[in-house]
Amino acid sequence: MIDTHCHLDAHEFDTDRADVLARAQAAGVAYLVVPAVNVDNFAAVRAICDQFPACLPAWGLHPVYEAQHKESDLQQLDAWLHMRRPLAIGEIGLDGWDKRLDFSRQEYFFSAQLELARSHGLPVLLHLRHAVDAGINQLRRHGIRRGIAHAFNGSLQQAERLIDMGFKLGFGGAATYSRALNLHRLVKALPLSSIVLETDAPDMSPQWAVGQRNSPEYLPRIAAELAALRDMDVAALVSACTDNTRTVLDWHD
Repeated sequence: MIDTHCHLDAHEFDTDRADVLARAQAAGVAYLVVPAVNVDNFAAVRAICDQFPACLPAWGLHPVYEAQHKESDLQQLDAWLHMRRPLAIGEIGLDGWDKRLDFSRQEYFFSAQLELARSHGLPVLLHLRHAVDAGINQLRRHGIRRGIAHAFNGSLQQAERLIDMGFKLGFGGAATYSRALNLHRLVKALPLSSIVLETDAPDMSPQWAVGQRNSPEYLPRIAAELAALRDMDVAALVSACTDNTRTVLDWHD
């Protein structure tokens, strides 16, 4: 089982990071993709991935930190991509939910990072909160045809557009809530070949851990709830999601 989005470098894990990972592995989570969010945590992500072989890095500039990003950060990102090739560029994208953010600055850094993804031949890990259409337009403009739309919660039509472009869609704890009717419809309707598993730990906790720190050890139970929504065997869902992840990230261990 692969957690395609886990911020294991977050300070919430500083006191028990090794134990968290050990519990996740004991539960059947073989690998975790750990996306960076700004240049200040690139080194922390690298250190964790060096210490724990089950953790694999992605480098990127997250849209919610747009006020912190500088032009020189793009050069640093490019240097890191040359220095240590990651699984993907991420977490990158657009956030239209938080109106305090400068959307034009987000678009600038997103566009620049998509160009780096194109030039380095890497997939992208996308944050497209309330900005799916704008994100799709940018992806098309730069000719990006591979990646994961993390924590997807758009419409079925938007999902189909992303799938047609070569993207997979990440589902996690948010889909375990009884009120998450749109996510339930998506999980049921989308082709199994389009779905990958994620936690987004320490954020986006599942229903049984609401108000608590999310953890990668919850991924098997999340997978079981997604399988129940699709009325299918959980082992078959996990196998398909693992294959989907390896395909979209061009990952061969």
